Amino acid sequence: MNTPVFNVPIDQAFIEAVILAAVRVTAFLFVAPPFAHNAFPARIKAMLGVGLGLAVANRAGAGYGARDAAGFVTGLVLELVTGLALGFLVYLVFAAVQSAGSLIDLSGGFQLAQGYDPLNMVNGAQFTRLTHMAALALLISSDGYQLVIGGLAGTFGSLPLAGGLDLAHPVQAMTTAVSGLVVDALQIAGPLMVVLFLADLGLGLLTRVAPALNAFQLGFPLKVLMTLMLAGVLFLALPRIVSSLAQQSARLLLGVG
Repeated sequence: MNTPVFNVPIDQAFIEAVILAAVRVTAFLFVAPPFAHNAFPARIKAMLGVGLGLAVANRAGAGYGARDAAGFVTGLVLELVTGLALGFLVYLVFAAVQSAGSLIDLSGGFQLAQGYDPLNMVNGAQFTRLTHMAALALLISSDGYQLVIGGLAGTFGSLPLAGGLDLAHPVQAMTTAVSGLVVDALQIAGPLMVVLFLADLGLGLLTRVAPALNAFQLGFPLKVLMTLMLAGVLFLALPRIVSSLAQQSARLLLGVG
């Protein structure tokens, strides 16, 4: 009696494409917000990376051919570097909110209470950590993370699998992201910083006119009170700011290639 033989065709190129895409996505998730938050376990990030890699494999694997062992290992390294670089670009964009909080802490007198938050991986005072947490919560609740994932999926068209990066494009994108970080941070925290500066100026003029009053003794509690009162305006505008940063990060990812 002859034993039936089952021939199951295996597409090696498709399997390699899935693995390479999963490596890029997983490396991205470990660096880019909000997925880089320590509240997301590493195994969840890895599972999500494999699932997204499988979802984009057909698009990413178009034109990809099977390679030998050395070429495949080289492709894995290139995809790891590519994912980390793309994730760092997104991190630079959203670091503007954290930088704005740090500027508010510096102007409002909260910088003395600086500390490290191991969960958020943020080193700063109260407003630095508060704005960072609020931005992450808004990014998840407003589905802004879908724009980030969509931008990452778009990079597979401009950056083929195992093709590496043209260093001119990431360097230019990082320069744009850093300059945008500074401008965005100043735009977010600028109005409050101006008000606090005017408060210092007013106290200085008052001390000049009536030195016996020693108005600078009131400076620290007055600036703390004004910061707490005016910070609500910042948080009212924070949803639009996070939405704009999510769109900016998606455009930045699509422009890398």
